[in-house]
Amino acid sequence: MPLTPRLRRRVWIAALAVAGVAASAVTANAMFFMPPAPPKAVPTSTTTVAPPPALADTTTPPPAATSTPPPAETTKAAAVPLKPQEPIPPNAVRVAEFVAECPFTHKLPDDPIVLPNLAGASHLHSFFGNTSTNAHSDVTSLSKASSTCSPKVDLSSYWVPTLLVDGQAVEPTGTTFYYLGEGVRDDVTARIQPLPYGLRIVAGNAKATAPDNTTMSRWSCLHAGHVGASKDFVNCPAGTMIESYLDFPQCWNGKDLDSPDHKSHMSYPVAGDCPATHPVPVPKLRQVLRYPANGDPSKFKLSSGPGFTMHGDFFNVWPEAEMAQRVRDCINRIVKCGPDGRP
Repeated sequence: MPLTPRLRRRVWIAALAVAGVAASAVTANAMFFMPPAPPKAVPTSTTTVAPPPALADTTTPPPAATSTPPPAETTKAAAVPLKPQEPIPPNAVRVAEFVAECPFTHKLPDDPIVLPNLAGASHLHSFFGNTSTNAHSDVTSLSKASSTCSPKVDLSSYWVPTLLVDGQAVEPTGTTFYYLGEGVRDDVTARIQPLPYGLRIVAGNAKATAPDNTTMSRWSCLHAGHVGASKDFVNCPAGTMIESYLDFPQCWNGKDLDSPDHKSHMSYPVAGDCPATHPVPVPKLRQVLRYPANGDPSKFKLSSGPGFTMHGDFFNVWPEAEMAQRVRDCINRIVKCGPDGRP
């Protein structure tokens, strides 16, 4: 039977309804069963990542460690290993002292401290200890030479103006160099430090025009104490010897091995202690020279002039360990030691 227009319209509406339901089902299925979208790509960074640091090289210190030197105490301890300290013997003499006996070696018109590298420019000097000393000497050359000292390890150089008797050079037959802890309080003696390697000191005044407070030396007579000491030559009786005593300063400024006048880096103690300007106490070097001469002092002259111009030069080339051992065992403990550094 043919469909009437009204019935055809109803069939069309029904078909559209069925199509709408199907479309809704497809949409719902797409919503709940759609595979997840792939993750967004992370942009690649242009920053370069450094590789992990390499392991430290333990054989080479880092730059920071070499830019600042270690403290002096640490350096000294590392560079100067000392032997175990021996007990003080019951019969030890309680005097802070060790010695070096350093016979005459040679004489030259040279002075490697005051006039370095100027051969022949100085008045005549008599040298003791190091056999190589001349105008060109420095710590390197002296350290490679030999010595007349007892102990042989003392390669230091000591020199004084030559004594002339009736115009002829006379050399001392007694040449003792004492390293002492006297002249300061015992508590200062206990903290005396070794003389620094390469230290140079001049004591006395070679240019003095009269006996004054710059005259540090004394002249006296061996075995004739009744004559008395003087800043100038004395008349020693027959059978005795004229002798010279000279004490070097024992307070160091802690930094300079020399100074323009060869004295300012050192100081003598004040009231039993070192002044604040020179706070480091070191052993006092006492130079004692005995000459085979006596009699009328008018026949005596030094190459630098009258007796009150007596002066001494010291260039320290003691091996550091040897010096440190003696300071610890003899000076700090107030024990008298021989040339071998033992009581």
